[in-house]
Amino acid sequence: MAYEGSCHCGAVSFRVESDIPDTAMSCNCPHCRRKGFLLTFVPIDQFRLTSGSEKLTWYKFNKHDIDHQFCNVCGRQSFSVGTGPSGEKIAAVNLCCVPDADLDGLTIQKVDGASF
Repeated sequence: MAYEGSCHCGAVSFRVESDIPDTAMSCNCPHCRRKGFLLTFVPIDQFRLTSGSEKLTWYKFNKHDIDHQFCNVCGRQSFSVGTGPSGEKIAAVNLCCVPDADLDGLTIQKVDGASF
């Protein structure tokens, strides 16, 4: 089964060819904490941007190996694209931007990104 998500204004939308996970990562690094992300990671071939590529603005920081992409209309970051620990291309999906995700039912895995 697949799920869909979008930025706040709907200009940027995506589809993930996978079930909505029951766990998410919450990171306390300055970037993630300020944005309140609940993230899941999927192989890039399961992720498809369905609209709004022309509305995306990118931001890179720290090691510059993650494309933090956000809507230039509403400012919401619904996903990022980067490289996983074993070198594979991945999408980090912000489950807060997936209307069908049960955020209260997620098991949250806390990551101490502030120490990286």
